[in-house]
Amino acid sequence: MTAITPITLRGKYVTLEPLSMDHHDGLVAAASDGELWDLWYTSVPRPEGMRAEIERRLAAQDAGSMVPFTTRLNDPETGEPGRIVGMTTYMNIDATLPRLEIGSTWNAAGVQGSGSNPDSKKLLLQHAFETLGCVAVEFRTHWMNMQSREAIARLGAKQDGVLRAQTAMPDGSLRDTVVFSILAAEWPQVRNGLDLRINKKR
Repeated sequence: MTAITPITLRGKYVTLEPLSMDHHDGLVAAASDGELWDLWYTSVPRPEGMRAEIERRLAAQDAGSMVPFTTRLNDPETGEPGRIVGMTTYMNIDATLPRLEIGSTWNAAGVQGSGSNPDSKKLLLQHAFETLGCVAVEFRTHWMNMQSREAIARLGAKQDGVLRAQTAMPDGSLRDTVVFSILAAEWPQVRNGLDLRINKKR
């Protein structure tokens, strides 16, 4: 298998590049678009906590459990990566199978409907299945995050189940976690669906 290491992935609408501390100010600006940290069922860092979140993800990368990305919106004329609009990661990496989760994802409110989300997911899934040789890719989200659950289902992922009181949220509440996955055999059909959505920008 190919080692699961930092890599830049460029699509039609977005470019995913390895997270670095240089992205701090752009990520603060992206999270401020919609004040995403106010959504209690998500874990988007506040501006004063962004540096610590970048450090946390980079430490997990050093430990081999995560590969974090910064999401940039491509310039519509040149196709070159432009402003920072969010973050995403490969996480809970099991290199022996291999298998991983795509998660800890958030995007600025202003890029919804831009085609950025399906483009980002296609890049991550394509690399996971076609380059890394993953047997499955997992997605997890809060039971109450209906927008995220619907978005994951639209990818073509199947719901595996719900882990009750699985983790603590920043406000002290316990999260019921919905688990979805896509198997390698399902990837061609999922890819076709993503291509259709990317072409229609939805």
